Amino acid sequence: MSVVIRQPGVVLTDHLFQVPLDHTAPQGEQIEVYAREVVAVGNERAELPWLLYLQGGPGGRAARPLGRDSWLDRALDDYRVLLLDQRGTGRSTPATRQTLPLRGSAAEQAEYLSYFRADSIVRDAEMIRRRLLGEQGRWSLLGQSFGGFCTLTYLSLAPEGLREALVTGGLAGLRSSAADVYRAAYPRVARKNAAHYARYPQDVEVVRRIAEHLAAAPAALPGGGQLTVRSFQALGLLLGAGSGSDTLHYLLEDAWVRGSAGLELSDTFLAGAQAKLSFADSPLYAVLHESIYGQRSVDPGPSGWAAEQVRAEFPEFDAIRALEDGAPVRFTGEMIYPWMFETDPALHPLQETADLLAKRADWPDLYAPDVLAANQVPVAAAVYHDDMYVDTADSLATADAVRGLRTWVTNEWEHDGLRVSGGQVLDRLIRMVRGQL
Repeated sequence: MSVVIRQPGVVLTDHLFQVPLDHTAPQGEQIEVYAREVVAVGNERAELPWLLYLQGGPGGRAARPLGRDSWLDRALDDYRVLLLDQRGTGRSTPATRQTLPLRGSAAEQAEYLSYFRADSIVRDAEMIRRRLLGEQGRWSLLGQSFGGFCTLTYLSLAPEGLREALVTGGLAGLRSSAADVYRAAYPRVARKNAAHYARYPQDVEVVRRIAEHLAAAPAALPGGGQLTVRSFQALGLLLGAGSGSDTLHYLLEDAWVRGSAGLELSDTFLAGAQAKLSFADSPLYAVLHESIYGQRSVDPGPSGWAAEQVRAEFPEFDAIRALEDGAPVRFTGEMIYPWMFETDPALHPLQETADLLAKRADWPDLYAPDVLAANQVPVAAAVYHDDMYVDTADSLATADAVRGLRTWVTNEWEHDGLRVSGGQVLDRLIRMVRGQL
């Protein structure tokens, strides 16, 4: 029986679905997928269209609502919203360092996780749609970031299930390999570094001092991990959010404390760094990150830790070289590196599994360019100018390749515009897809 909870302005209903691990073998192993229905108070029995929300990631559970907060406030004016915990996340059958060993060897774990990409997520959603809306029912779709990648897969595999689609910061390159993605990403990250240091020039020396300290001796994090120079640089993931530069600066200004042995990195700083760097709450983000780009028709080979390989083409991200040359130490961005599975206790048990996925070749295609070129579903997408996480050129090329897709290119928001705009981004997309703009 579904659990129903009331919060200010909303009614929440739990749903749990059994779906096949492998949708090509529907009678085989089943896993659970959880979703939370959200409807405005007073509309519990109203005949509203459904809006499925696909979270960013990979490996991110759906947001937990606190009443009519963030973009939900606007969505609930028009829709009955379904927040999906994509397979492996949240209250769906979990895939973590604690659960994956139950699958057996690293090879067996990697095989299991090969069914956790966008194509499986879309097929889960289709089964859920049919159970909630019936065979002929169609719903609207809102995809944020990786959820937008999934939206393109949905439009490729099952457009008949959609009445309209909205995308925020998530138009993937249809023909971009993992190496292509990172080759375009490092220059964007370099620009975000330059903007941060222009805003906070005092951070140049602070960052250099921290890097020098860590180069001499990595610091122990409160959760048992290690803060090395490279993991310190990974705090640059923050720079793609609207307030990320400010958040990074405030973290850095608490870096030092004078203890009994002199200056040392403060517990406040180390705890803050751990909160930003640990993958304990989203291990699939790291384990599956490069596999989300795998497509046999684009690049039949393995991703091979593409972010690490491509980094060698951008020596300006070499922190030790920067220290020797007296240059600013640059932060990295949305890159997953093999050494993260050594420094993060939440990832360490999955190191061999992740390596096998990085070596896996011949991933099935996620997008059908011919289907997208003949698309009949109304689609509107927000493309954030100089988005650090998703390449704008790729996004605009994809927009041109999807028939009828309308874009709104804006520098008013960063990649997290949907969350921080108070519903303004969503409202504009709704009006665009309805032809009101």
